[in-house]
Amino acid sequence: MTPLAAKLAARIEADGPIGVDAFMQACLTDPEHGYYTTRDPLGAAGDFITAPEISQMFGELIGLWLAQVWTDHGAPGAFVLAELGPGRGTLMADALRAASRVPGFAEAAQLVLVEASPQLRQAQAERLEAYTPQWAPSVDALPEGPLFLVANEFFDALPIRQFIRTEAGWAERCIGLQDGALSFTTRPAVAPELAFREADTAPGEIVETCAPATAIVNQIGQRLAHHRAGAALVIDYGAPLSRGDTLQALKAHQPISALATPGEADLTAHVDFGALAAARGPAEAAPLTPQGVFLERLGITQRAQSLAARLTGEALTSHIAAHRRLTHPDEMGRLFKCLALHPTSTATPPGF
Repeated sequence: MTPLAAKLAARIEADGPIGVDAFMQACLTDPEHGYYTTRDPLGAAGDFITAPEISQMFGELIGLWLAQVWTDHGAPGAFVLAELGPGRGTLMADALRAASRVPGFAEAAQLVLVEASPQLRQAQAERLEAYTPQWAPSVDALPEGPLFLVANEFFDALPIRQFIRTEAGWAERCIGLQDGALSFTTRPAVAPELAFREADTAPGEIVETCAPATAIVNQIGQRLAHHRAGAALVIDYGAPLSRGDTLQALKAHQPISALATPGEADLTAHVDFGALAAARGPAEAAPLTPQGVFLERLGITQRAQSLAARLTGEALTSHIAAHRRLTHPDEMGRLFKCLALHPTSTATPPGF
């Protein structure tokens, strides 16, 4: 039993079962034993690899997307450039390298990163030193001004609740104890917000909700509408509608049981993009678009061909594999989706 598992077991022993959301919150952000507060989880030596770590092309195209949207919105002379969950700063470094080719963009940008991990903040500070990054604890703490925001694989790590449809209504899936070990159980639940799912679910099916995610999206939408300029780009894995148990744990790049090693594995769940779009408030949501389609529309194949011309041997093979991994439907191209928010008075952003 991990130290955090013992801590959670004592909590459950004293107070009863906890929701999946409380379990995820503890596993990822516990001050002493949380996954994100005690380690660098990224890369070959970590537990997972995100798109920016796969290829520089990913961040470069997002940088050009940001610069184009900034230009389309009148090139505000001062704006907030924000990233939620920036990892090691790889995406933003690649994005700014590309976007800085557009005159005035880098000079007008106030770079603010929303990051919980002390280790990752240090990595971001080193990688992005030339752009004088600042940090904010949450979206509502971002400075005022037109907001251009990116969130890549951020929402999947926010705590979810799981509800199981029963003949009598909904029950909440929880974590309790069985023979002293952490175990899934259920408790009765009142979930009026799920009334609309009774028509498309059957007894035994699981539906997931994520109140922190919809609250954040609403804050972003309010900010975009208030300033009438800016955009937010969300990239993550998920679907237009939540269905089934998507809670998953990764350790050393391998899937394991979510209850196996609390605090020592990455926990995520698929993003309900329909719920995010519905939470946008007074902003507009662009059509949900698969990552592969989005990147192709931004010109990733042309960029890949340009880079390939300088490569040979193993480097070329790796480059071709990276392009496929980012775009192919059987890799990240279809499972990962892109959602953009923008003020209602502005045009649909590029790629959508």
